Amino acid sequence: MRALIFLAVLLCGWPVLASERCDVQAPTFKVELGEVQLAYQSIGRASDPVLLMVMGLGGQLIHWPDEVVARLCEQGFRVIRFDNRDVGLSSWVQAAPPANLAYEALRYRLGLSVSAPYRLRDMAGDALGLMDALGVRQFHVLGASMGGMIAQHLADLVPARVQSLTLIMTSSGAQGLPAPSPALLALLAEREAPSREVAVEQQADLLAALGSPLVSDDRQALLQQAETAYDRAFNPEGVQRQLLAILAESSRVELLNRLQVPTLVVHGTADPLLPAMHGVHVAAHIQGSALKLIPGLAHRFQEAFKEPLLAAVLPHLKANHRDGHWARL
Repeated sequence: MRALIFLAVLLCGWPVLASERCDVQAPTFKVELGEVQLAYQSIGRASDPVLLMVMGLGGQLIHWPDEVVARLCEQGFRVIRFDNRDVGLSSWVQAAPPANLAYEALRYRLGLSVSAPYRLRDMAGDALGLMDALGVRQFHVLGASMGGMIAQHLADLVPARVQSLTLIMTSSGAQGLPAPSPALLALLAEREAPSREVAVEQQADLLAALGSPLVSDDRQALLQQAETAYDRAFNPEGVQRQLLAILAESSRVELLNRLQVPTLVVHGTADPLLPAMHGVHVAAHIQGSALKLIPGLAHRFQEAFKEPLLAAVLPHLKANHRDGHWARL
């Protein structure tokens, strides 16, 4: 009887232990990497395999949905999410972006060179520096949008250290792929705001435009999300510099062709910024990669698509969880 009672307590206690271990309210720390300082959050046990999450253009670490981060942690990962340079609580580069971003975008479309204060490979170096500073030798990488582009470089920089690669709603950067609408690009580049109220409205408009046509957004929820991000950090010039880093990049097809890291590419069929062919193209150029297209998914982590995303990502991570401690609680 005592054994049964002990077993029941033990079983009932597992969710509590997992919840405590996977507290998404863990403190944010900073690490110095030469001229760049990165703000990061580590969720899970230090002994667990590391999953590094790399966010997209203008996104902060808080833009990874807490429920998704917690679920990944509960599967036995130490989840590390961070602010890229020029956003959030990480370093803001002082160099001013070119005055005419539209002009640089036109040069990109014409196949001409684009000037940028730094490149995506520099940002991959930041992520690698974070892993080095934390003493992490091997790790899994999950990148979304621009974060997926950075993740491609990271896997190319240190292929022996990246155990698996998950690329969500991202691109190879190759010429000829479907382009977003000019209206969406205008919203993406619209960063001049005379007040907090205007900035929040602009961000809510952008979030709505990046959402799925299958989902009806709650405007108040979008405004609240925009307010939270604004109050944590607001650096429109930094977002422009990140955008220039994307535009300054030539096609990554040659890089993708030489990758041999276990890779999953996830893309939505309703992505208005990087249409589905971007994901198809990425997968076609990574040897042995798997492609998962999610019907209706656009270019945001919307509630309706969290379970389909997890259903796509978790089996891939499980298959490459080499130390045998999958779902260890």
